[in-house]
Amino acid sequence: ASSVVLDSTYKEYLFTFKNIHPGTNDKLLQMNMSIDSGSNYNVTKTTTFFHAYNMEDGTDGTQQYDANRDLAQSTGFATISQGVNSDNDQSANGTLRLFNPSSTTFTKHFILRIAHTAGGASRDCYAAGYGNTTSAVDAIQFKFDSGNIDSGDICLYGIL
Repeated sequence: ASSVVLDSTYKEYLFTFKNIHPGTNDKLLQMNMSIDSGSNYNVTKTTTFFHAYNMEDGTDGTQQYDANRDLAQSTGFATISQGVNSDNDQSANGTLRLFNPSSTTFTKHFILRIAHTAGGASRDCYAAGYGNTTSAVDAIQFKFDSGNIDSGDICLYGIL
């Protein structure tokens, strides 16, 4: 990401998550946006969250809407995964697409998909929403709801 910044160079930006691993078990990966170069991460957002899972032993599996993970005009961090564990075989991988972040006319839409394993299940999380601001978004922060990101890569690409 050192050579790609959120500016007007591209109309779409793609973040990739590779083996994102928390320092402790059962942590939610989250994101928020900034309009002041990262001094504050408090852009008002509306989001929706779905997830699917299948247990390793085949005893259970489902796909469902998760209203507890939604935001409705909130400045809080948006949840973008289910609980991720700290074992080496349990990491989060996926993508987040952010559309037209430098626009000063339109809100900032995003689409996310994260796959990870936790609690003996393969999980697939889908989130989408928008930052309800017409100011340019110039920074995004990713973090777990508590603890640190222990390891992994987050890469940023500009899409023409």
